[in-house]
Amino acid sequence: MDPITAMLEKVLAEVASDGSGETAAYIPELAEADPDLLAFGLVGPRGRVFTAGDESAPFTIQSMSKPFVLALALELHGRDEVFRRVGAEPSGEPFNAISLEARTGRPANPMMNAGAIATTALIPGADVDERTGRIVGMMSEFAGRSLWIDEAVYASESATGDRNRALAHLLKSYEIIQGSVTDAVETYFRQCSVLVTVRDLAVMAATLAFGGRNPVTRDQVVSERVARDVTSIMASCGMYDFSGEWMLRVGLPAKSGVSGGVIAVAPSQFGVAAFSPRLDSHGNSVRASRIVEILSDRFGMHLLEPHESIAAPGIGVEQSPGGVLVRLGGELGFAGAERVLSMLREVAAAAPESTLITVDVGELARSHPAAVTVLRTEIENLAPRFRLQEEPARVSDAAGA
Repeated sequence: MDPITAMLEKVLAEVASDGSGETAAYIPELAEADPDLLAFGLVGPRGRVFTAGDESAPFTIQSMSKPFVLALALELHGRDEVFRRVGAEPSGEPFNAISLEARTGRPANPMMNAGAIATTALIPGADVDERTGRIVGMMSEFAGRSLWIDEAVYASESATGDRNRALAHLLKSYEIIQGSVTDAVETYFRQCSVLVTVRDLAVMAATLAFGGRNPVTRDQVVSERVARDVTSIMASCGMYDFSGEWMLRVGLPAKSGVSGGVIAVAPSQFGVAAFSPRLDSHGNSVRASRIVEILSDRFGMHLLEPHESIAAPGIGVEQSPGGVLVRLGGELGFAGAERVLSMLREVAAAAPESTLITVDVGELARSHPAAVTVLRTEIENLAPRFRLQEEPARVSDAAGA
């Protein structure tokens, strides 16, 4: 098994026994979800997708749609127009709270339901189908494949969505929503009902992580500025009334959904997604949240952790008396480890079978234990052609070593 996939499997095994939380009971179709489903996905800068667990299990995107619809609104209208109608401040309140500015009626932020409905109302279209088509088209570009709607979940959302309708009418009274309230709300229900897998979400998160460029398809889906603005909102508002503690503990911009998914963005490193249907009191998946927390801690991904050049360690290849010498310098993070592994395979493919390839990590200024573990595991798999020379490498304890 690939060493990175093996590490994902290990993290899944650590959280698998946690049976706490409940499925989203207020939406009948979601309440019937298999509570034992568990999946994890990760996409790095080279577009390679790593998944573990129930990675092919489909589920609806729910509130994880909000960052991507915000991205579409920003692309179409620009920052000033969008944030004239919706704020950018964390509310400290549940996702379905009535949290509006007293004078303007603006929702607190686009990650709450009221703000998301206001954002959805900015997407142009003659009717619900046309608006939905634009939104699903944008999500499909983020995912790198065609997505579609679960009509049964949409019907369930619409039948139980009176609170969201009330929020929309309140927004209309402040002229935040222009046009039909019904069209805005039904489009919102449909965007939440788009079917995805954990692989899709990991690719979508990675597209935000790499400045709006899908690392799998290489398409520039949105501008770097839009990707940055969306990620900024996720950092402060994406986990509802748990957002502050999430940033303290995990340190990654993230967004959850009541279907049990969580996406997280490690800028210039990885897009991450996890899925497990049981939710905590904040409406966030218990096990998916724990997976991302472990990933951030173990792989040194917290935004405020000091780094040099974590995704691009220095790599030098030279001939030596004993074969080929590969020198690594700078900082070796988990994202950089993927790049190094790819390069080592290329070196091995180009060199004669009898050539000894030595990987010298002695000049690394800083490295993370998880990255070293991945590198060591791969070199052991490739033995006897490869040899790891670690002294006098300095391994940081920043990731909990």
